[in-house]
Amino acid sequence: MVAREFTFVVCIWTVCAAGHEFFSSTDQIAQLVEKKKDLLTSFSQYIDAEEKNIAKMKSVYLNLLLSYSDPVNHEKIMRDPVAAYKHLRQLRDELINIVNHIRPSFYQCNEYQDELDFLEIPQPEDIDGAALGLIRLQEIYKLYPEDIMKEMALSADEAYHVGLVAYNEDKFQHAFLWFLYSLDTLTEYSAITEKKLLQSLISSAYYFGSLSVAIYLNQQLLNIDPTNDEVRAQLNRLLYSHRTSNADIFTLNTESSKYERLCRGEVDERTSRRQRALSCRYSTGGGNPRLMYAPVKEEVEWDEPLIIRYHDIISDTEIEILKNISIPQLSRSKVYQDGWSAVSQHRVSQSVFLQDDPLSARVSQRIADATGLSIETAEPLLVQNYGIGGRFEPHYDALETGENDRIATFLIYMSDVEIGGATVFPGIGVAVQPVKGSAVFWYNLYKNGELDLNAYHAGCPVLLGNKWVANKWIHEFGQEFRRPCSLSEWE
Repeated sequence: MVAREFTFVVCIWTVCAAGHEFFSSTDQIAQLVEKKKDLLTSFSQYIDAEEKNIAKMKSVYLNLLLSYSDPVNHEKIMRDPVAAYKHLRQLRDELINIVNHIRPSFYQCNEYQDELDFLEIPQPEDIDGAALGLIRLQEIYKLYPEDIMKEMALSADEAYHVGLVAYNEDKFQHAFLWFLYSLDTLTEYSAITEKKLLQSLISSAYYFGSLSVAIYLNQQLLNIDPTNDEVRAQLNRLLYSHRTSNADIFTLNTESSKYERLCRGEVDERTSRRQRALSCRYSTGGGNPRLMYAPVKEEVEWDEPLIIRYHDIISDTEIEILKNISIPQLSRSKVYQDGWSAVSQHRVSQSVFLQDDPLSARVSQRIADATGLSIETAEPLLVQNYGIGGRFEPHYDALETGENDRIATFLIYMSDVEIGGATVFPGIGVAVQPVKGSAVFWYNLYKNGELDLNAYHAGCPVLLGNKWVANKWIHEFGQEFRRPCSLSEWE
């Protein structure tokens, strides 16, 4: 306000000065002395205001600086999904804080305008998506809030937000458990209140079906706020409710699909007898000249359908180059539905097709050499990075388009994953663990062109670590003499 006053004084003085001849009147010159005095007063007030603003900005800057640590290895920090969620929330708050303080000043300097205009700040939807990722991990791996926070804990406010996201997704048991954790970790500095948490717990318990728990919590809330008529009326409604009370809200349901059990490592059809039938060997890809002196390491992970792992198919240096090329271009992965590609909660990752890149071309040629298949009609190499709770639920890679379908998949693991992230085949009960530098290969179609139902597979959520993969989908056209068609309905 002071700065505006100063500007106003200058403008008025300038306008008035334009209509006077100061040299022709000594009185006008005398008035200038008074105007100078007023102007100096305004100038002093402006400086005081700016100094206060600078002092405030310095204080904010120092606080942000104290809370900031520049990690040597960002991937190591982001390996924990809880830490990633926490950092995302913190970064959003801090970026907004910084921009709000510097925007007025930066907009006076043209060189900084673009920096602010194109700054991407995480939106509330991003924070909700990260929270939903934590909930997915709980669902797949049957985890309580305390289990998922072994390396880094959430505050009461952060836990409340995760619970709220679960509640809005109708996942009332998970919401209840997060609200309960928030209540247990509540402090005097928390923004969320005990009353609000109790009300959230009551609603979650009621909609889950734990009526007795909802009544007990409502009584607790009434003890805290005995004069609240709404709370008393709510208790009466609960007491006379005809809603059937069902499962124990404190205990997670152990029922799971085979996909989930495979992700948790509870299922493995590779018995010792079956394991003995599998093999490892050096392969020249059917006599490929490029592999005669440098054969690939080939391991049969499963025989029917044939799932092959190729070890050391890509070097660490090549992986880093592919990642560096991909990172600026990554965007949300999509799935094909009814002939269209769309974003889906069934697939949570970011990806990019690498086209006209010399390294991806070399990797693609290496794939052709190892598999003996043509890549002339194959799709470009797709590099993917999975986010918080990122996964790809059970699906077929074949698009069932009728012609030139995806005959085979070559999946390269560009990172090790500490816990989770396996590629699982629910139909045959096999889980293939990510091993950096290796790749797995399987056929999606029989030789007769029909879909192989056993090629149904999924990417499990990453519980601890960072998952990078690269896909090469090989199509039917060009394989006529490399994998001849069969008239048999069994192959």
